Amino acid sequence: MPTLLPVFVLSFVLQWAVDGLLARLGFYANVWHASLFRFSLFVCQFGAIGLALYQ
Repeated sequence: MPTLLPVFVLSFVLQWAVDGLLARLGFYANVWHASLFRFSLFVCQFGAIGLALYQ
C-alpha cells in the first residue's frame, strides 16, 4: 500500500465532514468559486496531515 494512501483517505473523510458543516452554515454563499475553495481546502488538509505524520 502506498504510504500516503491512508493520509489521502483521512483527508477525504475530514473534507467530507468540514464540507457538510460549511454547507449547513451557509458559508459557500459568500465564496466566489465554491468548488475551487473545496479543492484548496482539501489540498491544505492533505498537506498538513501528511507533514504532521511524516516529519
